[in-house]
Amino acid sequence: MTDRLFNSYTLPNGSVIPNRIAKAAMEENLANAKQQPDSALFALYDAWAKGGVGLMITGNVMVDRYAMTGPGGVALEADSDLAPFTQWASIAKQNNARVWMQLNHPGRQVFKAMGGKNLAPSAIALDLGKHSSMFSQPKAMTHEQINDVISRFVTTASLAQQAGFDGVQIHAAHGYLLAQFLSPLTNKRSDEWGGSLENRSKLLLEVVKQVRQHCGDKFDIAVKLNSADFQRGGFDIDDAEKVIAMLAQYQVDMVELSGGSYEAPAMQGRSADERTLAREAYFLSLTSQLVAKSTIPLMLTGGISRKAIAEQVLDAGFVMCGVASALAFYPTLASLWQTQPEYSPQLPRVDWQNKTLAGLATMAMVKRQLRRMSQGQAPQTNDSPLWCLVVDQFNTKQRTKRYRHQLGITHG
Repeated sequence: MTDRLFNSYTLPNGSVIPNRIAKAAMEENLANAKQQPDSALFALYDAWAKGGVGLMITGNVMVDRYAMTGPGGVALEADSDLAPFTQWASIAKQNNARVWMQLNHPGRQVFKAMGGKNLAPSAIALDLGKHSSMFSQPKAMTHEQINDVISRFVTTASLAQQAGFDGVQIHAAHGYLLAQFLSPLTNKRSDEWGGSLENRSKLLLEVVKQVRQHCGDKFDIAVKLNSADFQRGGFDIDDAEKVIAMLAQYQVDMVELSGGSYEAPAMQGRSADERTLAREAYFLSLTSQLVAKSTIPLMLTGGISRKAIAEQVLDAGFVMCGVASALAFYPTLASLWQTQPEYSPQLPRVDWQNKTLAGLATMAMVKRQLRRMSQGQAPQTNDSPLWCLVVDQFNTKQRTKRYRHQLGITHG
């Protein structure tokens, strides 16, 4: 009997992914002062390329250097030097994995300390309780700004194609800009970009349509979409089903399902609407209706670290299994599953009462391992969450100063 996880998969456009395990995107914060990849990201992706995954999705690459999810992020714009991106793609593809660049705009999820642009469909600030002051009040976008964002996604996708990436994944999940337009909680517009789900989906659909027109039929185009926001009255599973149906007309090759936002970090196993999420494959039980109805191949990400769980994802009808945090601690996990099917990695978990700080500490622990790999070192699983958070906060402050100085940002 063949091992399904290691069977190839042919995308609708005819491209072949060598196996069903994807490295899903993680926030890496390893770019240089010019928001470019360099030796640190090259070393990290070299480690993953040797680990046996069939598909690599980069950490989010921003379409506007003045709108970043954090300092140390990568940005790719019209005037960017393509050479380091070409090298990045080449390293990621060295073992025949396909590699997609994840494209993103944070919208209102820009830390106040960063300055720069803080845009949203409507002027609604993030509600993180006593931590809300970490983010400023966003400005509602003008039509001109909406059109600028669309053209930026197209430009970045075209440059990714020129640099040798096999495709792009357009990030419309986790509370970033495209997800903000999709959600009735954050999109209160009364023009053609708001109101009905069709109108709230228009920005995502327009980005996908124009990227397809500019990059052609053979370029892989994927979308990352929330199965739900996990906030009462927000974007939910029925909305996701309808959006997937709308995306089908634009030859989307895959939709990756995730969930949550900064306000409800379900992608870390926490919800804000009292829904219970499983410890592994968080979204599997919620997404069966999407698999049953979708004409687009689906990938599931969220808390997957054991082969048996990955196989359950395929059994449920998903064509790819996305692994994120587990690959930060065990970069060769895919290869280990081939030789040791019962191998069960031990991942640290932060169970603090304060969900916002627990989420930040979880991300800090993951980023510490990515930094280790970027320096040619092995990841560790016994770090102190508090120490990781303190070090990450210090590093973030230093990188924020560097970012603001580099871009000449004085406000915010």
